[in-house]
Amino acid sequence: MIGIVSADSCSLEISPSRVVVKFGDPVSVSCVASRPVRVLGWESIIAASHTQNDLSVQWRVDSLTDWIEEPICYGVFFTAPRQCEEKLNLVLYKKPDSVSISLVNHSSPVVEGREYQLQCEVQNVAPVQYLVLRWYRGKTEVYNHSFSELSPATPVQVSSTLLIVPNRADDGAQYRCEAELQLGAEGPQPPPTVQSEVLNIAVQYPPDFRSPEEETLDISEDSQKVLDCTAEGNPSPVYVWTSSNLQEKADNQPVLRAASLGPGEYTCTASNILGKKSKQFVIKHKSKGV
Repeated sequence: MIGIVSADSCSLEISPSRVVVKFGDPVSVSCVASRPVRVLGWESIIAASHTQNDLSVQWRVDSLTDWIEEPICYGVFFTAPRQCEEKLNLVLYKKPDSVSISLVNHSSPVVEGREYQLQCEVQNVAPVQYLVLRWYRGKTEVYNHSFSELSPATPVQVSSTLLIVPNRADDGAQYRCEAELQLGAEGPQPPPTVQSEVLNIAVQYPPDFRSPEEETLDISEDSQKVLDCTAEGNPSPVYVWTSSNLQEKADNQPVLRAASLGPGEYTCTASNILGKKSKQFVIKHKSKGV
């Protein structure tokens, strides 16, 4: 039985040696023998071909749509080694049909300090082992996920998750993910990419005063000083003032004019669905000319 020799000792050269083809595109590859050959040909599911005595034979497909195609060039020679073959390094690829991003089992807004999962889903991409999924917060890449451990040649659906613990600085943050097929030097440059829509994250958090410490104000009748109880919170805080000196309600007003108030203690409470905070003010009147 005559053995088949391959690799370095084979007298065949495939050009180009590695081919990256988009699904449905044409492809043409040559196989050249470096010594006289009896039969030279391509073994292939589609477009098999052979020639006698010629030192070159082509494998050509007008529209490549076969995911399991593995063309092999073979030669039968007059002298030893009598037979050898070379397999074409063929990569048939397909960009994803879609890339989508979502919050898992939740919808925006989210609550500060809690853990959430973002999920990115990629539909019908191949070959998945060349896929890199990049996560972005704004313009900054925060994580990337490769699938090199997978091996299917046919299109598949894959997903990636990102854990976030948002704080108030993340309110309004924009997340997106991007699928990139890194097909090597023989592939298209820049690499084919498909982006998801942007996911806007609204973050809810309890009220916090810009300056929470107690304030004491010495004022005169024409003073321009104010009691400023402004707090930051999401949803926007509701304000309630309490004092034995208040003649009328001042609800939902974050700022009061001090000159219109009598001396004494005033408490402001800012609240929303996540909590409340209080702040104390003490007003002391000073006579004119003092």
